[in-house]
Amino acid sequence: MGILNVTPDSFSDGGRYNTLESAVRRAHDMVAEGADWIDVGGESTRPGATAVGLKEELNRVIPVIRALAASKLPVPISVDTYKAEVARQALEAGAHVLNDVWGGLRDPELLRVAAAYDCPIILTHNRERAVYANFVEDVCADLQRMADAAMEAGADPSRIWLDPGIGFAKSTEQNLLLMNHLSRITAMGYPVLLASSRKSMIWRTLDLPVDQIEAGTAATLVYGIMQGCAAVRVHEVGEMSKAVRMADAMLAAARHEDGHRERKR
Repeated sequence: MGILNVTPDSFSDGGRYNTLESAVRRAHDMVAEGADWIDVGGESTRPGATAVGLKEELNRVIPVIRALAASKLPVPISVDTYKAEVARQALEAGAHVLNDVWGGLRDPELLRVAAAYDCPIILTHNRERAVYANFVEDVCADLQRMADAAMEAGADPSRIWLDPGIGFAKSTEQNLLLMNHLSRITAMGYPVLLASSRKSMIWRTLDLPVDQIEAGTAATLVYGIMQGCAAVRVHEVGEMSKAVRMADAMLAAARHEDGHRERKR
């Protein structure tokens, strides 16, 4: 998943793609670099970012999604929003997937929008307060409650994705711990999206500026893929696609070996 932030204040690329021409060009460039889908976001989720009102978010994302659809973008478009009305209008404009960083907690109506349009929905782990009794168990339980709520709203279980929410309501130590337990989430029965690109746990661990942590991001992606993550959300598509392809090749070799052993039995 290639990230297309159409915001003036995103953490690492704010203001770079907030015109129609630059956004469409960037989306097509990411597809050429290996992106399998494009994620359009109109509100920064960085810590301390100013909340964006409904009208402003619509003004940012809907024209871009329409332009991407009109440009015959050859991959699906997702919209990164927690607002039901943005989700509805984005789907009408040509988006295919909903990506909610609040997992339906902020605006439960978004779950009903996903059900009504029968589209995939990504539910990201998040909390208003980062207080946990048993961290990993609590994250898994929260994600299951989100999936249950989506199904109660009418969403098809086969359309539900989970995102462990690296960087949301978690300390650096908790993010690193969760990276070691992604297999717990991938075992829950839903495809999992890992969105670790440029997250604070990487630049804090490496003590480097955000534009110098590509290798750190790649390490997190490969580690997640080896634990069963089905997709990764990235900024640097070209470089990260190489890491993903290598991880896929190693997994394919392992599966081939396992299959050979089974046949010999």
